[in-house]
Amino acid sequence: MISRGSPEWSHRLDLKKGKKTTLAHKLGTSKPNNALQYAQMTLHDLCEWVLTYSPWPLTFGLACCAVEMMHCYGARYDLDRFGIVPRPSPRQAEIIIVSGTVTNKMAPILRHVYVQMVNPKWVISMGSCANGGGYYHFSYAVLRGCERAIPVDFWIPGCPPSAESLVFCLHTCRRDPLA
Repeated sequence: MISRGSPEWSHRLDLKKGKKTTLAHKLGTSKPNNALQYAQMTLHDLCEWVLTYSPWPLTFGLACCAVEMMHCYGARYDLDRFGIVPRPSPRQAEIIIVSGTVTNKMAPILRHVYVQMVNPKWVISMGSCANGGGYYHFSYAVLRGCERAIPVDFWIPGCPPSAESLVFCLHTCRRDPLA
């Protein structure tokens, strides 16, 4: 009988590589041989399920788009009820939201913060300034897009972008464990 809970049939979609893997394949077994292996696999599945639906973003607000980012955590949208809680440390976050103009002096700091994040990493570039330099595009000190410093997964256009677009993007980053 094939059930959703059986480890050999619970496929996981590795979003960064685009291939399906199973937990049993990662552990090198097709079926658990004893109760200890079954408990380890079940505990691992439980931890993956808990972390799947609660992505933790790191806010990297550099300019006025950060106000719209803070608006998402207010009473109207309340992302905390979905488990999307901003983290103060990059070592706890899986998503970084870059909003504002990235300058040449800020680029090494942004790279350093990106390296410290846990895997899988998601990067959201929010606003015209983070996407391509915005109003300050022709300045000598502007990087002209944060994708020149770190790889970007999502771009949110606008000056300033709406809070609804950031909410939609954060919900897109939530992974479906049954996919």
